Amino acid sequence: MRFGCIADDFTGGSDLASFFVKGGLSTILYNGVPDSDEIPQAEVCVIALKTRTQDTKEAVKDSLEAISWLKEKGAQQFYVKYCSTFDSTPEGNIGPICDAVMEELDVPYTILCPALPVNGRTVKDGCLYVNGVPLHESPMKDHPLTPMWDCDLVRLMNVQSKFPSVKLSDSLSKDKVDELETSNDKDYKFYIVPDYEKEEDAEKLVEVFGNLKLITGGSGLAYPLAKMYKENIAAHPFDRSDSPALILAGSCSEMTRNQITEYQKSGGKTYFMNPMKLLTGEESVERIWNVISQNKEESVLVYSSDTPENVKRIQEQGKEEVAEKLEKATADLAELAVESGFHRIIVAGGETSGAVTKRLGYTGYHIGKSIAPGVPIMIPTLDHRIRMVLKSGNFGKPDFFTRALSFI
Repeated sequence: MRFGCIADDFTGGSDLASFFVKGGLSTILYNGVPDSDEIPQAEVCVIALKTRTQDTKEAVKDSLEAISWLKEKGAQQFYVKYCSTFDSTPEGNIGPICDAVMEELDVPYTILCPALPVNGRTVKDGCLYVNGVPLHESPMKDHPLTPMWDCDLVRLMNVQSKFPSVKLSDSLSKDKVDELETSNDKDYKFYIVPDYEKEEDAEKLVEVFGNLKLITGGSGLAYPLAKMYKENIAAHPFDRSDSPALILAGSCSEMTRNQITEYQKSGGKTYFMNPMKLLTGEESVERIWNVISQNKEESVLVYSSDTPENVKRIQEQGKEEVAEKLEKATADLAELAVESGFHRIIVAGGETSGAVTKRLGYTGYHIGKSIAPGVPIMIPTLDHRIRMVLKSGNFGKPDFFTRALSFI
């Protein structure tokens, strides 16, 4: 195993895995730390956790457990994958997790590299941009779970981490990095925030940082890292399925909402799962499933995605209760679908994807070709009939759902 990776949610894990596969490395993705002593037969092992919105102490504990498992299985380098739009709340988990892993692996420094230029996430002068707009001015400022209130990565880490961060822009070079390391006490730990504006910048970043024992960031460095170690192992080949398909959307991101609208315009059948009606009992999984099962000949998109204003209003009824109801209902529908012969499942949203995969109980996945950057087809190692596509809310183009159906 060359790389042992942990990701903050399931879609983040599949995102990272897809770029390692694209670069030519065999990759396996696990949903949580495997309960097995078997050594993964892959060059990259990604463990998807649920640390993005988890209680910080639990998030650190789970992360260290996963890192220990990967160390035991022989991982040579480690990758902590977090959201490419970071987390700008002072209570964010990125700092505490990275601090703990850096101490566990006993490394003097690592990088903070959330950029993914192919999906519009770039870093310039240490500041994170989304499609050219500073993070805190982008639609991500209204994220219902992790609102983005700043774009300066050093300022963000200063309130999350116990170690300092250093911006490294125009002066990026191995000599400069070596100078930073040797000028400090051996017990001094720190983060480097390099700029990453264009896809071409990745080659330079890998040249300078590719051999670090620990790398942290989005998935932007996975492809060039894989190419550095490439052994020409192709993605696992699987045929397209002819079974019915179910699409489940829980993300409230602007992109997912646009994708739902586009799917409706294309004539696709949709059903709005109203959170308020679920809370009152006026809506039920049984009623929704009745609609789905009556339309087995065509794909159905069930969504709870809504505008930031409506989400805030609904959350007034109890943020955790609403989220729990929606995740359980979505997971129930996915389970009913698979039991009824729906072998194609598409899910939009990190928390929603995590709830679905946990319920279905698949622990390992073959990673196939990508529908969009960071969104691969996944085939459970225990059931090759199933085709799953799990996407982060902001990923994909407006026609994502129809495109995904044509691939799987």
